[in-house]
Amino acid sequence: MGGQCEGCEAIFELGSARLSPVDTLPDFNEDGPKLLLHGKIYQQDGKTPASDVILYIYHTDQKGLYTPDENSKGWEKRHGRIRGWIKTDADGTYAFYTLLPASYPNSAIPKHIHPTIKEPGLQAYWIDEFVFDDDPLLTEKQKSQNENRGGSGIVKPVKNKNGLLTAHRDIILGKNIPGY
Repeated sequence: MGGQCEGCEAIFELGSARLSPVDTLPDFNEDGPKLLLHGKIYQQDGKTPASDVILYIYHTDQKGLYTPDENSKGWEKRHGRIRGWIKTDADGTYAFYTLLPASYPNSAIPKHIHPTIKEPGLQAYWIDEFVFDDDPLLTEKQKSQNENRGGSGIVKPVKNKNGLLTAHRDIILGKNIPGY
């Protein structure tokens, strides 16, 4: 289901950690544009909130790199230290506090956040990356080629009065996932 998913197994590296619908990633208190990424995860009907779904994300640091900690193990060596997990509650809500990632150095690839979904009783699968509609590197062609896996990954960051960027994305389980 979902096709090849390199790194999806990283979703299981949380071990026995107790997850909540909210996670603060390790970079949040560092320098950079602070971001609240939030939304709801819905069942395939797009209306019923999905509980007990794990959402794993990872992204680059402010230099555009996936930098691991000194003693990193497993997928952190490749995904870097800026990663986190949530588990939805009965309302299907999720939220991540982090920094807005940077684009890869010397690249035309837009800044993005990689997400993986794990539903109860199903294998993990990837959905479209979170990308930012105000990113000058995100072209109209790229927007039109979005597969909409889980729904559109294009989010619009809005700055609140305290300078926090907020970006909302609802996710629909199984939407445009091959073999779902």
